Amino acid sequence: MVRPVSNRERRFACRLALVLLAGGATASFQTSFLYTDRVSGACSPCMLDVAVMPDVPPKPIIGQSHLPDYMKSKRRLYPRKCDVMDEIENFVQDQIDGGLLLNQEKAWQPSDFLPDPATMPMEEWFDEVRELRRIADELPDDLLIVLVGDMVTEEALPTYLTLLNTLEGTDDPTGAVDTAWGRWSRQWTSEENRHGDLLNRYLYLTGRCDMRSIEQTIMRLISSGFDPDTRCDPYRGFIYTSFQERATKISHGNVGKLAAASGDRTLARICARIAGDEARHEKAYQSFVKKVLKLDPDGAVISYADMMKKQIVMPAELMDDGDHRNGNALYNDFARIATDLKVYTGIDYADIIEHLNEFWKVDQLSLLSGEAQEAQDYLCKLPRRFRKLADRGQKTLQKTPRTPREWSWIKNRVQ
Repeated sequence: MVRPVSNRERRFACRLALVLLAGGATASFQTSFLYTDRVSGACSPCMLDVAVMPDVPPKPIIGQSHLPDYMKSKRRLYPRKCDVMDEIENFVQDQIDGGLLLNQEKAWQPSDFLPDPATMPMEEWFDEVRELRRIADELPDDLLIVLVGDMVTEEALPTYLTLLNTLEGTDDPTGAVDTAWGRWSRQWTSEENRHGDLLNRYLYLTGRCDMRSIEQTIMRLISSGFDPDTRCDPYRGFIYTSFQERATKISHGNVGKLAAASGDRTLARICARIAGDEARHEKAYQSFVKKVLKLDPDGAVISYADMMKKQIVMPAELMDDGDHRNGNALYNDFARIATDLKVYTGIDYADIIEHLNEFWKVDQLSLLSGEAQEAQDYLCKLPRRFRKLADRGQKTLQKTPRTPREWSWIKNRVQ
């Protein structure tokens, strides 16, 4: 007779397995125990095989059926569209897992790009800041104004998260709901939050701006709110973000090129990194809409056409620096300088529509209703039409020089 394994031996094997599991190891091993023959009293070794698998985190729960009612997304106005958004939630989680949102432990942070007094002696930090300021002194004022406007736009991030949480079927009712849509909106926001932080810190260190005036502009913009006419419609909402992320990528990328031409490699690197983030986010939002077009082509095309007929509202159009009290005057002045520098123009607007049409293969969609077919025809003709309007507008601007004015953002220098 061989005696059974004792409790002490079992505990030893379990502890050994737990040690390996804590290290995330995959391993198999053998451990020996002595077994005693009850008749002869002789001891003989016996081998025990132990296999330890790595600790794999559980897959996130998809869908909302497991949630209490107060945690479920709204679905009052667009029940059919909400059903479609439910159907693509697995795809959304795949995009999160597949790298369209960064690993938060490895993601870049603003302190990676600018002198950090926590990582170097104070005198060395002062030297690096002096060098940054010396180089930034060469940036033209008009480029600085566009950079400030881009930063103000990024700093209004709270209004963009608010927008996402108005969209039925994809909103985050509690602010921490554990769904793919909730995870997407919060992690997207966390990535976008770094953009305003980094640009703000850079502008502060240059010493060339009136940061209090800029901060007041940001405060006014957030207080004014933001309505891109998405109407709580998830289709319209993600069509808007598909367009806007690409527009932001273009703007940051072109500012970076102008900064490089002016000799500011730090600013060029900053803008390139931010543009790279916008490119990832653009890819994600456009992929979401592409999935929607497969499930509900008629509904999605009608929403897309309606958004384009009203034109895309720029997120910072209500910016106000205290000197402009009549409508969108500040934004119009900012946009004019951006156009003159070719940072973002009407041609870019037309190019984005053309890109979206090609990416979503709008001309190849099989549509059933007459309204959807009419919307498809309108969208296919739209890039050429907008390009003609943009060309005409460029010629008009060339004949109408911009009137110089004081800008409080840059210490009332005239530009």
